[in-house]
Amino acid sequence: MSIPQILSRLRIPVIGAPLFIISNPDLVIAQCKAGVVGSFPALNARPAPVLDEWLDKITTELAEWDAKNPDRPAAPFAVNQIVHKTNDRLMHDVEACVKFKVPVVITSLGAREDVNQAIQSYGGITLHDIINNRFAKKAVEKGATGLIAVSAGAGGHAGTLSPFALVQEIREWFDGPLCISGSIANGGAVLAAQAMGADFAYIGSAFIATLEANADQAYKQMIVDSSAEDIIYSNLFTGVHGNYLVPSVVAAGLDPSNLPESDPSVMNFGSGGTQAKKAWRDIWGCGQGIGVIKEISTAGQLVERLAQEYEAAHQRIQANWVHAAW
Repeated sequence: MSIPQILSRLRIPVIGAPLFIISNPDLVIAQCKAGVVGSFPALNARPAPVLDEWLDKITTELAEWDAKNPDRPAAPFAVNQIVHKTNDRLMHDVEACVKFKVPVVITSLGAREDVNQAIQSYGGITLHDIINNRFAKKAVEKGATGLIAVSAGAGGHAGTLSPFALVQEIREWFDGPLCISGSIANGGAVLAAQAMGADFAYIGSAFIATLEANADQAYKQMIVDSSAEDIIYSNLFTGVHGNYLVPSVVAAGLDPSNLPESDPSVMNFGSGGTQAKKAWRDIWGCGQGIGVIKEISTAGQLVERLAQEYEAAHQRIQANWVHAAW
């Protein structure tokens, strides 16, 4: 299967991951203008009617950009839908996506045929988050256009499998659009994602440390100051295992070396409750790839760095093979 036309005009093969609380129209628009897919969780637009306002702003500004820059049109944008029984806004938010013909919808924590059909009815595509091969097969069976393989080291809710293992198992049976997430924060890693069989790299944590991101300045600086050793994997905060910054856990008065297990049956994604008041707002999600993030920049500057590193990695590999040829 070829890459969908919607995703064929990217500057580099990168999809910006939707960041709970953090992603907003300004970040999405900046990502798309820079040439990568920008995305946001529908639940970031609160209350529910605000979603229409966000979608109107994004579609209007990107259309104006395209009209003024026909030689370098904006990349498409995506909206993330939490497809889980705790999300009582799901159908309202899906209807808004249909109304505005959102190009890409990313579904998480469940797969539903009716959601896939609604988005695909107008030519949109659906990409589903998965953490293992079994969930990948279920998502495709229910009609997902493509997959986002969330592997070990990814920020926020993440799996435990190596991206190499996960991608190679999926590629044994699936030839559709495949995105890989997990510790990707420079252009070389983007190229590596393609080399292992993925079509796109899924990048989240690096975009938190951008000026457009709706994150606390201390959060952004903590990412700049931290490395992979400062990440902890726990399900305490939402009921689903995820990666978080150790300094933020300590600042919340918790011992990162002695965190209890949470009950997965009480998953909470920001609608209320003691855990939800701390997760994401006070205890900050982040992936293991942050060691290469050295400064807070604009989203456009970050994409420019990724593009330069991506090209340099291409050239380095080509030069090495030329030298090794015999």
